This record gives sequence, C-alpha cells and structure tokens, in this order.
Amino acid sequence: LLCIHIVQVTNVFFGPLVISLSFFYATILPSPFTGQMTDLIFAERELVQSLKEYIEAEELKLEAVKSWANKLDMLTHASTSDPEGFLAHPVNAYKLMKRLNTEWSELESLVLQDPSDGFISNMSVHRQNFPDEEDEKGAAKALMRLQDTYKLDSESFSKGKLPGVRYNAQLTVDDCFDMGKLAYNENDYYHSVLWMQQALRQMDSGEDAKTPKADILDYLSYSVYQMGDLSRAIELTRRLVAIDPSHQRAEGNLRYFERLLSKELRDLGRSQQEPADERPIQLDTYERPKDYLPEREVYEALCRGEGVKMTSKRRSRLLCRYQDGNRNPRLLLKPMKEEDEWDSPHIVRFLEALSDEEIKKIKELAKPKLARATVRDPNTGVLTVAHYRVSKSAWLEEEDDPVIARVNQRIEDVTGLSVNTAELLQVANYGVGGQYEPHYDFSRKDEPDAFKSLGTGNRVATFLNYMSDVEAGGATVFPDFGAAFWPRKGTAVFWYNLFKSGEGDYRTRHAACPVLVGSKWVSNKWIHERGQEFRRPCGLTEED
Repeated sequence: LLCIHIVQVTNVFFGPLVISLSFFYATILPSPFTGQMTDLIFAERELVQSLKEYIEAEELKLEAVKSWANKLDMLTHASTSDPEGFLAHPVNAYKLMKRLNTEWSELESLVLQDPSDGFISNMSVHRQNFPDEEDEKGAAKALMRLQDTYKLDSESFSKGKLPGVRYNAQLTVDDCFDMGKLAYNENDYYHSVLWMQQALRQMDSGEDAKTPKADILDYLSYSVYQMGDLSRAIELTRRLVAIDPSHQRAEGNLRYFERLLSKELRDLGRSQQEPADERPIQLDTYERPKDYLPEREVYEALCRGEGVKMTSKRRSRLLCRYQDGNRNPRLLLKPMKEEDEWDSPHIVRFLEALSDEEIKKIKELAKPKLARATVRDPNTGVLTVAHYRVSKSAWLEEEDDPVIARVNQRIEDVTGLSVNTAELLQVANYGVGGQYEPHYDFSRKDEPDAFKSLGTGNRVATFLNYMSDVEAGGATVFPDFGAAFWPRKGTAVFWYNLFKSGEGDYRTRHAACPVLVGSKWVSNKWIHERGQEFRRPCGLTEED
C-alpha cells in the first residue's frame, strides 16, 4: 500500500483571487480500488484549473499594475517638469493628496497579495512623508471653499474649467462621490448635494466608475431631504428602489418622505403633490447655509472682484510718487516708487520692494521652516492654529542671512518707522484654497493680553510683501470699505492699523482670499508701537 497524506488547505490567497483547495487523505490500493485513484486524477485536474485561474489572476493583477505605472509615469513626467505650475491647479493638488493617501495604499494591498520586497521597502521609506486622511480631507474642503468663494459649479471643477490653468485635470465619478461623501460625513448636506449630483450626472453620461449608482442615489436623496426638498428626495429614492429593490434603507426612507410630504400638503391645504423639479441641481438651487462670518458675502464678492467701491472721484485723489524716506541717505540715489491704493484709510503700494534674487533667497530660507500658520489667541497671547487661516508660515531672523537684515532696513527706511520692536519677518505660502478670513492685525480692547508677552505695545502698522504673482484668486480685501488688492510680485502694500492716538482703526479688518489657481507667497512685517514715539507722534483727537 502507498499511503499519501495530504494536508487540507483552505482559503489560500493568490493575488486578488481566493482559491479554496480541499485535499483529502487517500490510500492508493491495487486495481480493485482504482476508483479512488480516479478521484485523485480529477483532483489533480481541479488543481491544474485552479493553478491556471491563479496565473490568469496574476496576469490581470500585473496588467493592472502596468496600467497604473504607465498612467503615473506620464503624470509624474508632467508634474516633475514644472512642480509649482502643476500644483497651481487645485484639482491636481487634491488628486495628489487622494492618490498618495488612498490609491497608492490600494496598489500596495494588491502587490502585497504576492509580496514584492522592493516595492514594500520603498513604500515603508516614503510612507512617513505621505499625506494622511486629514490632509486628503483638507484638500477636498479647499475645493469646496473655492467653489463657494468664486461661485464655481461642480462641473467646472470636475472638467477642469478654471481660469488661468496650464494643465488639464478632471475629476472622475468616484472622485466626485468621495467629495460628496466627505461633505455628508461632516453634515454639510449643501456640498454633498452638489458633488453627488455631479457624480450622478457623469455616470448618467456613460462614464465608468467603481461606485455603484445605488450608493450615489442613496447619499444624494438623503442630502436633498436634509436641504428640505421632499419632492426631489422622493423622486431620487424611487430611482434608487427601481435599480435596487432590496436596498435596506430605500423603502423605509421612501415611505417616510411620502408621509412627511402628505402632512406638509395637508398643512398647506393642498391635496395634490406638485411634480418634482426635473431641472439639474445647480450651484444656486439651494441656499447656502449661513455661518459664523457676518461679512461672508461681502468678503467673497470682493475676492471675485465684485463690489469694489473705487469711484472715479476717489481714483482722482490717488497719486504716485518717489519715496525717499524724508531724504534718507539709502533712498536718495534710488527712491522707492510709491502708489496710492486707497485714500481713507490711506493704503499705499511700493513697487520694486523686493528683487527676484531677494525673493528667491527668502523662499529658500523659509521652506525648511514652513509649518501650519498660527494666530495669536486673544485671551492668552499664545500662538495657535485656526480653521480660518489656511497657509504655512515661517519666521526669519536677521541672523539667518544678510538679505533679511537688508529687507528689514528697507522697510524702516520707506515707512519711517522703527523695526527694532517689530516682529520677525513672517513668510507665508498659500497653496490650493489657502486663505486667511477677515481679521484684525491689531489687538482690540477686549484682548488686552494679546501682545503683552512681547512688551512692545500693539501692532501699529502692517507691511506686506508680495513674493509671487497668482494666476487667479489670492487678493487682499478690506470688506469694511470695499477694497481689493491683487498680488504683484516684488511689490508691497502698507497701512496703519492704529490711529495716531493709539486707538484701533476698525476699518482695517482684512482678509487673504483663497488662491484659486497658483501659489501665493508673501512676507510681512508687523511693526509695533514702542519706538515710534518720535517717528509718529500721538494725535490730538481719537481718530487723528
């Protein structure tokens, strides 16, 4: 007798294919028992078939990996040839975050099914630098912020129809679904509706997707209900039931929506339901919910270049001049070009405030130090991050490089104010959707301790250098008096935050609009009260 002991193996994973192998304990006997041997023959045949299926699965996996590599090869060739230009498109920035956080991990899982040491080693090395889920979420919220500020519908983003873009970037059905799902999970049904509707629109036009249509309709119908549109919620839920009659929530939701609508009709004294609005959901279909910012509409209109209160009479009062800093020796041979940007409060723009070489050096010094920008807590005076300021910043000292000392001296020369008590030069980079919502640079009376630890008094003035041009968006706006100033590389704007009396000028509440296309680099100097006693003497009245 020849006894063969074969261990039972189940659920062996070969690539994406799960093969269940059921071997058995067999005893091979002479011819009278050839039936059992026949069973082994068929078992072997099944093994061969399973092996062929495994090979086919591996080939499919390899083809998938090849396709991914070819796609990324073309994409990274374009992106690495001009990184800043590529990332200037907000959709490219979002999809980079999504790829590195989600899609590369999916590829890793695929490869791990048949481990590849080289790939896993590289993944382990680079993973520590990958964006995480919060980064991907932040990039998605940035797109929604741009959508709101610049009144761009979801299709404009999805098809890459943005002003000033140099690279074409589009969102797939799955991208749009993920955007809508993120908004839904944040209870932001307004944006959930817009992005789920776009996902449905692209799917209905024939675009392939991994996301089932039932999932899109599920999220969309409930989000529409949350926006108060019962008729459309019912129509969408009926579509969901039609394609997935066994859906666990659809039937219950449909009955619930219909009961609510019937009650609503009875309360209104109507007996018949009006047909659901069949027009596609657009940006203005539902009213955007109000939020914490009272001047939101004015602020965003100014960001779009709307509502700027520059009249011809006011413009006639604006002048340009050569600024020699009251015959400052460093400015006598080459005075600074100065233009009035606004008459009251007086805001000026200095031309050629920074050279290209200086800008390059400042960026070079700042990049290793860049971290999430902070604001000073008005109650404690401690620097902390805030959701209304989305940028990265670094602080540069004169000891870092002679160029910093030179820039500080130039600011003192053209403004006539001492920078000895000023804060360090702050460098900020605003990427996709980067912004700083309306705020004051000075501390108010209800924030007496904001700058107490510095011992230099309040912020008397702001000097803001623009270190890049921005293809679209990124203006500095003043909602109180309707002014908007756009970045021009190498120029700087300057204004006083305090009256001569030391009282705050509340008109100077301002904001950095979200960057729509491009990357915005600025550096600013906050000049404090101490040291200005003889350079800007007190006035006789509160608003002198």
